[in-house]
Amino acid sequence: MKNVAIKDHHLYLKAYAKGERCIGKCVAVYILKDYAAKRLMREHPEKLCVNRLGISVSRKYGKAHLRNRAKRIIREAYRAIEKDGALDMKKGYLVVIAVREGCLEAKAQDVERELRRAFDRTGFIKKKSDDAE
Repeated sequence: MKNVAIKDHHLYLKAYAKGERCIGKCVAVYILKDYAAKRLMREHPEKLCVNRLGISVSRKYGKAHLRNRAKRIIREAYRAIEKDGALDMKKGYLVVIAVREGCLEAKAQDVERELRRAFDRTGFIKKKSDDAE
């Protein structure tokens, strides 16, 4: 499923100011409860509760092609974590991922590993329990 993007600047600022954060070498992750989640769920064609994802890359980290590469890698890492069947990701949150300088030289696997660690530290994901069997 395609990610729903954060389009309003004030939501980025709110996530930076009030959200839970975890900062690593490659990325800084900010997670905040989305108060518009119920409205968005009613408007969604499949009536699903989704997270809104925002990726922020400063111009000081290089030219456009480098910034776009970093965003592509982060989007793919987020997708891989979201599709992982062994993990249970919370829904109805604003997720802002700010790129840090280490991300420009890092491999995609390294970025995904750091993103998983950041989500785990903030309590955004947890392993699914096998109690249902």
